[in-house]
Amino acid sequence: SIKDGVEVVGNRTRVKVVKNKVAPPFRQAEFDIMYGKGISREGSALDIGVDLGLVKKSGAWYTYEGEQLGQGRENAKAFLLENPEVMVEISERIRQQVGIGASNEEPVEGDELDPDDLPITLD
Repeated sequence: SIKDGVEVVGNRTRVKVVKNKVAPPFRQAEFDIMYGKGISREGSALDIGVDLGLVKKSGAWYTYEGEQLGQGRENAKAFLLENPEVMVEISERIRQQVGIGASNEEPVEGDELDPDDLPITLD
């Protein structure tokens, strides 16, 4: 579980894909599910960034391009949430390194955003 002080605010979840028609089965993934927010993109970017060597982890400190992101994983996630430009830069570098296309692709003509596809907010 992920805690903010005493309060539990999420779970660290490990999943195993057993059957898959479009990719190899029996793969595992680990990510944070934050209550009321969903899967933490910041946590995933930190984990992958550390695995690829883009984000340096020294003890409890996370550093990107010489800039301290924070002491401890939750503080580093909070920094990325407050500084979306750093989050976008890390995400783009991850995509480049693993060979996935950029996320800023031009929308296709007539490809309208369906209101049902928008994220659910709990305001």
